Amino acid sequence: MNNTISAYRLLLALLAMLLSFSQAAWAADTNSTAQIDAVLSVDVSTSMNESDVNKVSYEAMKMFVDMASVQGDKIGVVAYTDQVLREKALLKMNSPQDKKDLKAFIDQLTRGPYTDVAVGVSEAVKVLESGTEKGHVPLIVLLTDGNNSLNAGKSQEQSDKVLNDAVKKAKDKGIPIYTIGLNADGKLNKDTLERISKETNGKLFITSTADNLPQILSEIYASHLKLKVVPLTGITANGDFQDVTVTIPNSSVQEANISIMSNKPVEVKLLNPAGQEQTIPSDKIVYSTSNAYSLIKILSPVQGDWKLKVKGVAKEKIDINLIYNYDLQVSMELSSSISYGPGATVPVKAYLQSNGQKATDAELYKNAKSTLIVTDLDTSKTEQIPLTTSAQGIEGSMKIAEAHDYELKVRFENASFVRESPPANISAKTGAKPATEGNNEAEPAAPVNWAVTGGSIAGVLVLLAAAWFAWTSWNKANKGFVGQMVIEIKDEDTGERTHPQYKKLNAFKGKFQLHQLLQLAPEFAETKQIVFKPGAGDTVVLLNESGCVIEKGGRVFDAANGKELKSNDRIKVTLQNVNKSIHIEYIK
Repeated sequence: MNNTISAYRLLLALLAMLLSFSQAAWAADTNSTAQIDAVLSVDVSTSMNESDVNKVSYEAMKMFVDMASVQGDKIGVVAYTDQVLREKALLKMNSPQDKKDLKAFIDQLTRGPYTDVAVGVSEAVKVLESGTEKGHVPLIVLLTDGNNSLNAGKSQEQSDKVLNDAVKKAKDKGIPIYTIGLNADGKLNKDTLERISKETNGKLFITSTADNLPQILSEIYASHLKLKVVPLTGITANGDFQDVTVTIPNSSVQEANISIMSNKPVEVKLLNPAGQEQTIPSDKIVYSTSNAYSLIKILSPVQGDWKLKVKGVAKEKIDINLIYNYDLQVSMELSSSISYGPGATVPVKAYLQSNGQKATDAELYKNAKSTLIVTDLDTSKTEQIPLTTSAQGIEGSMKIAEAHDYELKVRFENASFVRESPPANISAKTGAKPATEGNNEAEPAAPVNWAVTGGSIAGVLVLLAAAWFAWTSWNKANKGFVGQMVIEIKDEDTGERTHPQYKKLNAFKGKFQLHQLLQLAPEFAETKQIVFKPGAGDTVVLLNESGCVIEKGGRVFDAANGKELKSNDRIKVTLQNVNKSIHIEYIK
């Protein structure tokens, strides 16, 4: 084992050496589009039967799912009363089928007695703790229709403690909670929801009708990704096709989400700026429809005025909104050759960046506003200094008033999105040069002696190949697992289910038993003969040598000779010695 560890360390060292010879070519892209990890936590108490008769809350959640990017976003669902009734761990949206499956799960949610907001918040935080992905932006959407209604076995003090702990944990982990209060009866506990959102840097929405929920969910999606909802011309349907102009302002739009909200079915057509009618759906146009909305997602749309044709039921009011998705960041430059002190002027330059490259689309800068946000780190005071914005980029300066430390950020805002640069710190205390973060200007690199470097690279490659061979040989015999399994145990006599338990698999090597995931509980001893092994492509292979019956999708799953489980596959294991079943979902 020591030799293996040494070989592994050598491999890492060699990789680091090789990377250092060509850092510009090998550097990881830190400017990719932000993906989200969102948990939708919804109150499914029976009181919602009155405040949300048509289950518009379900439609709103489904619209949030449809608005998610075509690939990469992760969404989970918690349905709660005074306990968790149903739960879906974070599921990565990589295909239309992924979204369809999650929306089907939402449609199957049922309602039950009592309400405890603390359960909804606490469980949502746990889901994010267990399944969030590095680099993704987390958030929780909490939807409830009013005050707690606790059963006799739980006190308000107990609920308050759980809620306070969950809110603190969300705040510490940087998880904003957007709260939606459905105030149909006028008795909403606004103070509690406002505290939850305020303490976690989220936002509170209050509505007296469920019909507003799709609009609110779209605003939350946009707000969290620093996008803007652009209202389009709403219409009152007349039974014929009516035209609405959809402007794509520049060529940097990755996705244009057009949401059409109507309580009655609509028909839609779409023409591009050249007047050509588009096929809906197609490889460039995703179309989703529901009882409360229709959503058109145009991928990489051509700049210009598109024409949306909408045909609705006569006299039906139809609201139409647009949200653009961008892969854009603000990169700020500060000179690294200037020493700063009181009275000195700090020149600032910035520009928009897309996919690691300077954005060349001049339309992005039109009618935009740029601001330098300066925070005095000694006094915690912040000031905003207007910057000049033009097609060539962003320019301006600040004058240092005191011998203090400062943090600088550039904020860029136009009609459809807001972006801020990574912060950069400068010190005026000792004439120090700036210590910056993000994409700030670096000292010029020394010239490279490619004759020497080429020989070094060749030597490194030989050593790297040898180390790689040794490491892969060991890895084949000690292959590990990725992802986690979500375990629920159901008592078939009472119908009661345990809360989902998330079991990370990275601690196992070679193989493990289901009994190990069940903490070796004696009543589940028969699961020792259900074994999991690592499969190809980050899958898991299940072997069943027990008498337990295993089902997948309602059908018996014969795993005597091994069966592959892919991410998001769900199976049910019916035990023979006790009247219980084990429900397992494999997620990456």
